[in-house]
Amino acid sequence: MTDVASWVLNVTGLTKRYGLGCPRCAESTGPDHGSSQCPFCQTVHACVNAGFTLYQGEVLGIVGESGSGKSTLMQLINLTINPTAGEIWYREPTQDSTAMNLVTMDGFTRRHFRNDRLGIVHQRPELGLNMRFSVGGNVAEKLLLANWRHIGRIRERITELMIQTELPPERIDDDPNTFSGGMLQRVQIAKALSSNPGLLLLDEVTSGLDLSVQARVLDLIRRIQWEQKMTMLLVSHDLGVIKQLARRTIVMKNGFIVESGLTDQILEDPQHPYTQLLVSSAL
Repeated sequence: MTDVASWVLNVTGLTKRYGLGCPRCAESTGPDHGSSQCPFCQTVHACVNAGFTLYQGEVLGIVGESGSGKSTLMQLINLTINPTAGEIWYREPTQDSTAMNLVTMDGFTRRHFRNDRLGIVHQRPELGLNMRFSVGGNVAEKLLLANWRHIGRIRERITELMIQTELPPERIDDDPNTFSGGMLQRVQIAKALSSNPGLLLLDEVTSGLDLSVQARVLDLIRRIQWEQKMTMLLVSHDLGVIKQLARRTIVMKNGFIVESGLTDQILEDPQHPYTQLLVSSAL
């Protein structure tokens, strides 16, 4: 896991700022000041100088309270917003592949890359699914963007994915509005996996679900990760979810990464006062 040749994602200096900024931003924002918004120029520093490396087959957790910057970091990685500064290097999980800087891609290449090599599961299903399409239609949408054209093969692939994500394949043509919250998360997972992505992004995938439903969704994610050696980036405010899935964890507050390391180490011996507060409140 520590082999330098096995990394899939390498993020350096990633920053997202909303506003022009001013000379007093640095001295008035961040964890020490309890705010990501500058009181002088009103600039919001949503993500500041973030950096990490994600290795092939690893699950990396990002944890923090609302407004910590974890969702902004996820959007930056998913290429749905542009960074103010920094680099996102991606490399296919093969020894001889060439790294590419996702930040410098043009719009067309970025859209193609996001559809083909990234898969994302949102907290709210309506953000990841078109509720006017059938369940199969939602998965087919991603396949069509990946240049699948044979209808029979598309339906076969959708059926495979529904079985894999423990959805009844006979409901391929059903309306998503007839599915429960847990089943809709499975539909999102099926859609995200359809193009065999190199990186799966999970954004608060169990928030709002009943505990028993959460457990089944987490079991499904663990099984997929184990069977496919899938590389995953997991955002959650729930340390219990992070503990179950993530080998390493990043802790964010007010746009900054305040602590990172092995998940067990962070939970058992947190170093930063904010991490200590998070852990103690979860006990």
